[in-house]
Amino acid sequence: MRWPVSLILGLALSGVFVAAALLSFFWTPHDHETMAIADRMLRPGEGHLLGTDHFGRDILSMIMVGARTSIAVAIVAVGIGIVVGVPLGLLAAANRGGLVDEVVMRGNDLVFAFPSLVIAILITAVFGPSAVNAIIAIGIFNIPVFARVARGAALPLWTLDYVMAARVAGKGKLRISVEHILTNIANILIVQGTIQFSLGILAEAALSYVGLGAQPPTPSWGRMLADSQTMIALAPHMAVFPGLAIVFTVLGLNLVGDGLRDILDPRLRRAR
Repeated sequence: MRWPVSLILGLALSGVFVAAALLSFFWTPHDHETMAIADRMLRPGEGHLLGTDHFGRDILSMIMVGARTSIAVAIVAVGIGIVVGVPLGLLAAANRGGLVDEVVMRGNDLVFAFPSLVIAILITAVFGPSAVNAIIAIGIFNIPVFARVARGAALPLWTLDYVMAARVAGKGKLRISVEHILTNIANILIVQGTIQFSLGILAEAALSYVGLGAQPPTPSWGRMLADSQTMIALAPHMAVFPGLAIVFTVLGLNLVGDGLRDILDPRLRRAR
């Protein structure tokens, strides 16, 4: 089976930043916390491949460490959405039209009424800004997304013959949902997971930009952009490189999602 070009390109783009995040645990060109005022706002190439910021910190090192922050937040937030949202969606589909279905879907509507940024503001107003609270905010917003996707994908399957046969054989709704429904919608959930992963990185950057994400001295791409906005005329590289890191990481993950959809969607396989 030939891999789609979008999948190969997406894996290459996102793989660069994943590799940089893993490498940052063992090595960075400079200490990302070290301030050198004498070297502040150096242009790229002047002893620092991507230059330095207004405190003299190496931008490449900060981007590498910031990559692991963004990726970790996105992974855990998506994990929360999958672990909580998928069972809720399967439960709602198994009880279509019933009280459980209605409660789950109206609960999803309630969460959708509050964007992740608003949820983060509410959480940080009580517990204070941190990466953990950003994870909770993004994760809560992911729950109804996966619940709706799981429910929508599962509903048509409950009318198919093999599900009817399983019910006749005496299998309960829970067992059918796990053994027959979940296995047949896993491809859809995987694609949705990659999409939410890219959105999670964007959300983490947005929360950090307004000061609700990871706090200093932990580097974050969003906060790097916030710090650079007053220096844009003097040191544009301070904004350009973190911005490009966000753009290419999100682009790579979206391409991975498109490629996985092309491989896993049986309708597209038949079309090819």
